[in-house]
Amino acid sequence: MAAASLDLQGLLARLDPTADVAQRHIWLIDVFDWLRGDRTSPQAAVGRVSLLLDAVEARPELRGRLRAWWRAFTQAVDLTTLLADYGFAPRTAFVSELTERLRRKILPGTPETTDASDLFRMVLPGAFDAGWIALLDDAQLARIGNLLADAALDDDGAPRWRHTVMDAVTYCSSQVVAAGFSPELRLRMSAASESRAFHALMSDLDALREQMFRAPRDEDALQAAFLAFRDRLDACRASASSVYTHLEDNGISVGLVFRLRQLRERVLRIRELLDCLISPAPAPSVARLVGRLVLAGGERNSIRALIASNSSMLAAKVTERSAETGEHYITRDRASYLQMVRKAAGGGALTALTVLLKFGIYSLALSAFWSGLWSGLMYAASFVAIQLLHLTLATKQPAMTAPAMAARLRDIKTDAAVADFVDEVANLVRSQVAAVLGNVGLVVPAMLALALLVQFALGRPLLDAAHAAATLQSLSLAGPTALFAALTGVLLFAASIVAGWTENAFVLHRLDSAMRYNPRIGAFLGAARARRWATFMRTHISGFASNISLGLMLGLLPAFAGFFGLGLDVRHVTLSAGQIAAAAASTGMAVLQQPALWWAVAAIPVIGALNVSVSFYFAFRLALRAHSVSLGDRARIRSAIWARWRSRPISFFLPA
Repeated sequence: MAAASLDLQGLLARLDPTADVAQRHIWLIDVFDWLRGDRTSPQAAVGRVSLLLDAVEARPELRGRLRAWWRAFTQAVDLTTLLADYGFAPRTAFVSELTERLRRKILPGTPETTDASDLFRMVLPGAFDAGWIALLDDAQLARIGNLLADAALDDDGAPRWRHTVMDAVTYCSSQVVAAGFSPELRLRMSAASESRAFHALMSDLDALREQMFRAPRDEDALQAAFLAFRDRLDACRASASSVYTHLEDNGISVGLVFRLRQLRERVLRIRELLDCLISPAPAPSVARLVGRLVLAGGERNSIRALIASNSSMLAAKVTERSAETGEHYITRDRASYLQMVRKAAGGGALTALTVLLKFGIYSLALSAFWSGLWSGLMYAASFVAIQLLHLTLATKQPAMTAPAMAARLRDIKTDAAVADFVDEVANLVRSQVAAVLGNVGLVVPAMLALALLVQFALGRPLLDAAHAAATLQSLSLAGPTALFAALTGVLLFAASIVAGWTENAFVLHRLDSAMRYNPRIGAFLGAARARRWATFMRTHISGFASNISLGLMLGLLPAFAGFFGLGLDVRHVTLSAGQIAAAAASTGMAVLQQPALWWAVAAIPVIGALNVSVSFYFAFRLALRAHSVSLGDRARIRSAIWARWRSRPISFFLPA
């Protein structure tokens, strides 16, 4: 305590109201460093506040110097911008905002500034400060207010700080009105919610300002003006919230969601500022506001918070559309289960032709890039053909079905809701099992038949002995096959992201309506054909985006990885099964005695499991973030699923 007092005496001796801006601000930074101490105990910081107050109050000369310092500080630094704008990101673009936050972290700040936001960031940099400020009691806050009370009043006799706070309310309100008047939000407000609230907000604020600074003050009139402005502010917020309904039905825009969140935060900031003005004892409200500013500044400077916020908006943007598509891939009874097997068998048969074309492209001995590009285009064409023929490729399902599953977690508070969700998990797993079995069960005999047909037509095997052996060796479970299968699961998830983003953009920009009613398109296609194409594209745009992007990624990833010397490859369960069948048919019956065949066959269930589980895991996590499912609810869900697995494991594989 003696050492602390000695440090405090040195700090107080350096207090100089006539010092330049930089020295005054350095003194302020040092005072708060002393208050924080070793940053291990907020209670200790509160105790140091009492020490500081005792030391200043015991010396009238020091009290006068502190008030003179505070007067000089408030005249040099505009606190209005701090109160109105601190913690709000001015940029909607992720890259520019990320660059700005990196700049703040890398480049040091200077106390020689009149920007209150920059100075506040140096004086109160972290959440620890918000913690000890929240612990200050009313007596300490009152003592701080008395010490900093400015004897100088403005021309109307009101304390200067009230004008500062009211100006901050004005700035925030103007931002709210500007957002409400922007065409992006105004045109998307529902007819019932769209009102004149934004038009009248500033006039209500002028009435509140007039009552706030009227002398003598009429408390009843002030309270009436405050209630009128607060109700108008709530009406503005309700009108803006109606935009979310439009976004759910017509596509989500990250820029619009950003503006809506900013508007909501501005409204909350205005209410916090009004608490400071209206409260008969403003000190606690001011302390809460300062604590909120500290937390807002920490989030504003955090790269992790920026990534989390943007990923949440992107997750909502992608998963809402993918959830609609994913519902079609979940079977819930025996009839739909058998139908899934039939569709998957058809997809497996068509994949056998895809494998044959892949070996044909490899036989051309093209360079790595061109071989990968033509393979990717061939994969994309094959996947699109499977889609248009209403067949199924098993591994594409999980990334689409995960958002549909997570959409059911919006209301998961009751045990019955958890049980219903577990039922859906069992339905989903059964659907994946049926699809994988259908794909693999038919791609193998179809590929064997194609290989024998080629051998009969050409008089030689589809693959020579060396290439057949290399194919089996590359697919062996003893090699990096499991790693490549997991990587393919990531590509499947990435394809679902592309699909969700593309469909959301298609819906958001109303391209189906443009195709249906645009005069130029109608003149070129004809009205009837334009309507058919609009309906067709609205139905299939997600599948086209997913299939084309997945095909190109499967073909080009090995080429790009080889350019950097990484040696990565892809392992898709249906394609891999077809390649094994082709290699076995080319080798003949002797292949049954080769361990390489059985090592490759053993890899098939591993590839299928990793393709499905990895893509589903990432898609499900993304959907959970989009729907803001709490950690507690996630734990309840895991427990319920394990309980179902222990009691009825067969329900995950076969329908009742």
